[in-house]
Amino acid sequence: MSTADVVVLLFGGRRLPRPLLDLPLVGLDDITAFRRVVVVGSHADLASVLTRLLRSDRLDIEVAHVRRSWNAHRAASGEAQRVPLIRDETGTVIVSAAYWLPPDEQARTITGEAVVDDTLLFDGEVTGVRIEPTPNMPGLRASALSSRMRPKRWVTGRAAQLGTDAALVVRDGVPVSRPVRRSTFYRHTEGWLRVVS
Repeated sequence: MSTADVVVLLFGGRRLPRPLLDLPLVGLDDITAFRRVVVVGSHADLASVLTRLLRSDRLDIEVAHVRRSWNAHRAASGEAQRVPLIRDETGTVIVSAAYWLPPDEQARTITGEAVVDDTLLFDGEVTGVRIEPTPNMPGLRASALSSRMRPKRWVTGRAAQLGTDAALVVRDGVPVSRPVRRSTFYRHTEGWLRVVS
């Protein structure tokens, strides 16, 4: 791959790692014109790029994620592998973890029911739920959380669904604007091309 096909998307005032100094910088609106995008930023930044590619139907673009300088040298030359892409019902992607949490500071639990594929995750009250993408099929795993916010028992599957009175959804550290009564995270029909770094 020519370096002309590789561009960098720099988030949050971060410094450009030395191995990437020769690559052009672009904005989020320009990424669909290139074969590989190197994202220098947080998990939420990476998720925003993948959400843009998903909505643009451009999951053929390779994406490298650089959070620290030491893994920047392979961002331009490493191989890309297709891995599951996990999204929610709004078309928003997660790359690290999502949570279903109590809707406000007064509530200590969420009440409802959650399933992963056909397996019951909980029915009643829990402190919260953590959902993570997995690098292999079926694509995600979820666990109810203990009172110390630690996973209890992981259940893997293609989709995790919640029905509740009210819960706060947090995607890669970013909370949604208001509590929801239903939420679903699931594996998209097409994965994304992750550059191994």
